[in-house]
Amino acid sequence: MDAYTRSAMLLGRESIDTLQQTHVAVFGVGGVGGHCIEALVRTGVGEITIIDNDVVSITNLNRQIVALHSTIGKYKVDVMKERLLDINPELKIHTYKLFILQDTIDQIDFKKFDYIVDAVDTVSAKLLLIEYAKNYKIPIISSMGTGNKLDPTKLLVCDISKTSYCPLAKVMRKELKNRNISNVKVLSSSENPLKPLIGENDENTHKKSVPGSVAFVPNVAGMVIAKEIILDITKTTK
Repeated sequence: MDAYTRSAMLLGRESIDTLQQTHVAVFGVGGVGGHCIEALVRTGVGEITIIDNDVVSITNLNRQIVALHSTIGKYKVDVMKERLLDINPELKIHTYKLFILQDTIDQIDFKKFDYIVDAVDTVSAKLLLIEYAKNYKIPIISSMGTGNKLDPTKLLVCDISKTSYCPLAKVMRKELKNRNISNVKVLSSSENPLKPLIGENDENTHKKSVPGSVAFVPNVAGMVIAKEIILDITKTTK
């Protein structure tokens, strides 16, 4: 009996051994990324790199796994690292306090990764990550918008060409087409986005029209992405 016994009952012990030799990079430690990271580690992924330059804020408390009153003001990657090592003290973990921009992305050694999760917010960063993943021939799943959504049952993994009702995916489809990039796996929602009942400015960027968000959509999205990666790596059929 060990920490992975219950998972091995469904995936097989060989799959757990494979996961323990796998290195996944997750860009973004928010509602989607945080739950994805934890699910990957709890299932047996043995090496993980997490990248985020944000700190925990009070508005993160409603959905983010790193957000507690005791962690407000702390870097998300630091909080996540401490949590993950408490789950698996033998985990190989690398953290970067970094926003992904054209002049920062080369600080990351992509050659080390077996899989990439894009859980960042900006279109420019998403495009960069997809371009780099394609150049290095690394599988990537890119999370589309989970804000202003209330129905987690509408979440699905598909090619970006199959997405609908998602404003972010619409922009991404256009930008990827302009770059002649196709066959991009994404997590998207087929739910029509809702209009927030109240408006709010982002306390970090001061941008208007910050989307509303709840605990049961981005968090489920992170779990769905983790499921996809685990079944893909272990070649497990549903």
